[in-house]
Amino acid sequence: MGLSTAGAGRECNDTARALWFEAPGRCAVREEPLPPTQGHEARVKALFSGISRGTESTVFKGLVPDSERERMRGPHMGGEFPFPVKYGYALVGLVEEGPETLAGKTVFALYPHQDRLNIDAAMVTPLPPGLPAERAVLTANMETALNIVWDALIQPGDRVAVFGAGVVGTLTAYLSSRIAGTETLLIDRDPERAALASALGLDFAPGDGVAGEFDVLINASGAPAALAQAIALAGIEARIVEASWYGERRVTVPLGGAFHSRRLSIVSSQVGSVPPHRRARWTFKRRLEKAMDLLQDARLDALISGETAFDDLQAAYPRILDATDTLCHRVRYT
Repeated sequence: MGLSTAGAGRECNDTARALWFEAPGRCAVREEPLPPTQGHEARVKALFSGISRGTESTVFKGLVPDSERERMRGPHMGGEFPFPVKYGYALVGLVEEGPETLAGKTVFALYPHQDRLNIDAAMVTPLPPGLPAERAVLTANMETALNIVWDALIQPGDRVAVFGAGVVGTLTAYLSSRIAGTETLLIDRDPERAALASALGLDFAPGDGVAGEFDVLINASGAPAALAQAIALAGIEARIVEASWYGERRVTVPLGGAFHSRRLSIVSSQVGSVPPHRRARWTFKRRLEKAMDLLQDARLDALISGETAFDDLQAAYPRILDATDTLCHRVRYT
């Protein structure tokens, strides 16, 4: 495999800067060595990364359960749970050196917030033509939403309720609404999320006042109350998908009432596995590439709720996670 000569002759004392979570609610940008690339690696200069508020907030607050620490490790996470850790999984950058097939290309990687990195060339995916780097930070979220739709087994004509107009919930409703004949309703307790739903052509309802029965109900809100509402709105033998992740929080599920007589099903969805009915044909790589293809709609830029320069990220990061109006917050690298 040929190698690009771009960046040849770099010194061993090259460094990178990365955001580390040092203790509950405390982060810092650390400088770390960046050795010369090996033959199988690419050197990537970061352009943008995306903050996934729900998962990163759980990690930042030290709420990853002991039992889930191994499964929660990102592909390129630094450190060990609970702290210190370097965590994140939505980075878009420019390949400065590496295999000729990648050199000079804009790529996506499941990598923490870091300005320069060496990464196995097999772990980066070039952006498809027409997908802006600025929007490609949504790739991991879209991949999660695609997996949820697969787990939900949504069929043409289904009435679908999606709880939680965060990034993943909105993308899930967006994908569901594009299945022929479906009636998809995005539900959120914040009435201001109606504008987001409208921008994507989605029907919206606040948390209260939803009536009727649904065939498929998806909770992506992170709120146990939404799961209880999903159970109450489920039709006979309906499928309920719990796509939230609660960390160490305990959740009470109301299984009385008509839960058994309606023969309801509650299933989990987690992006770390491809659903069994897809696994024989769909690799992680194929799923990731399809997620990028699904981001070609410019209306999805509405999911980027703000942008911060990497140089300012250490001070701004806690506020970004605490802001209730944060969707996908984009980090810009110079």
